[in-house]
Amino acid sequence: MTVPFKAADSWTILSPIEQSIKSKIEAVGIPLKDWNIRINYGIKTGCNEAFIIDGIKRAELIRNDPKSAEIIRPILRGKDIKRYGYSFGNQYLIATHNGYCDSKGNEIPPININDYPAIKAHLDGCWDVISVRTDKGVTPYNLRNCAYWDDFSKQKVIWGEISDRPKFAFDNGEYMQEATTFLMTGPKPKYLLAFLNSQLSMYFFSKIGTTTGIGTVRWKKFKLEEFSIPQPTPKRCDMLVPLIDSLLITCELKV
Repeated sequence: MTVPFKAADSWTILSPIEQSIKSKIEAVGIPLKDWNIRINYGIKTGCNEAFIIDGIKRAELIRNDPKSAEIIRPILRGKDIKRYGYSFGNQYLIATHNGYCDSKGNEIPPININDYPAIKAHLDGCWDVISVRTDKGVTPYNLRNCAYWDDFSKQKVIWGEISDRPKFAFDNGEYMQEATTFLMTGPKPKYLLAFLNSQLSMYFFSKIGTTTGIGTVRWKKFKLEEFSIPQPTPKRCDMLVPLIDSLLITCELKV
């Protein structure tokens, strides 16, 4: 196959007809990298054993100190996320963030662990590990800096990094996401979800995506940004978004 290598563009070795199909997809849409969106990966704790707990431990911490509930949030892992939906694995993040700027421009200070004695006692039990990890904040009790912390509380599209097919879901801001996932925030998330979960998406990424070598695609940010999606006209949104809402309700009922 003859492939034109352009320094500024990524390249893929495809047959002439596949190159033609790829060109047509790119011609009718705008690459996600040029949309007003933000794509980031989930939380990296540096020690999941300490900062990610199950429902039993959550109940224990809240029982010992009701204030603990303020900074314990449900979290989704890559394996929990399905096409349009997710299966909550009863996992929770101890969200001792390191401070951030919220959507209104307010500076939120880091969590002071002394305000949460039950959680501090739990983390003290893992001190040998959390104190020497590189992914930490102002104290070993705090998570690493995360400039987009506020995005976890917004409407967003979420997905796992590795999958054999498109498995994108919608989160209304209820869940945090773990490091094996990505999150996308910005306008028209349900409209984008329709295209990301489509057969078109599956075809496109089977041709341009990086793989694990065992038949699964790695749905990485830099590849996702190459996917071209048509602009969301009122007519398209009126057609697609109600359908997506119906699918989301169906997936929620199944879970």
